[in-house]
Amino acid sequence: MKYYILFGPPGAGKGTQAGAMVETWNLCHLSTGELLRAEIAAGTPLGLQAKALIDAGNLVPDEVVEGMIESKFNSVKDVNGFLLDGFPRTTAQADALGAMLERRGESLSGVVSIMIPDAMIYDRIRHRAEIEGRADDASDAIVRNRIDTYHAKTEPLISYYRARGLYHEIDGTGTIDEVRARIFALLKTL
Repeated sequence: MKYYILFGPPGAGKGTQAGAMVETWNLCHLSTGELLRAEIAAGTPLGLQAKALIDAGNLVPDEVVEGMIESKFNSVKDVNGFLLDGFPRTTAQADALGAMLERRGESLSGVVSIMIPDAMIYDRIRHRAEIEGRADDASDAIVRNRIDTYHAKTEPLISYYRARGLYHEIDGTGTIDEVRARIFALLKTL
């Protein structure tokens, strides 16, 4: 079983690239954002709590996200692996993921990091807000908070996974097809 993390700042193109990765390698795409949006749409207690945090540009508590991920690991069958998108976001979550995989007798196959400059993040998120109508993409203050949160809490994962020989960076600038070709070339080596 393969376990990949799709990594990068908000707006880097993780969601755009995930579909082709899933289809080509028969992976289950676990997007914490999509899992949480489904809870919000269903109006569950978790969804209501998550909505308030997300609307303010904050992260949902670790134990909630970790529980959703482990539940999917246990329930999804007939795939060659999992593509984690939006998890882990912190070193504490990375440790929790490592423990989850160890309990399963598995290990992380690799981290695919799509990197773009901050100025491009704003442009892409504004465009996404117009297309998808996502409230969490609507204001510059919320986007700035998400970028700051990414730099402060998530970027430390680069050195965490690099030290373990699992971190692989992809240039996320260029066309969708150019970025996809870079990702696919990397996955063939992992």
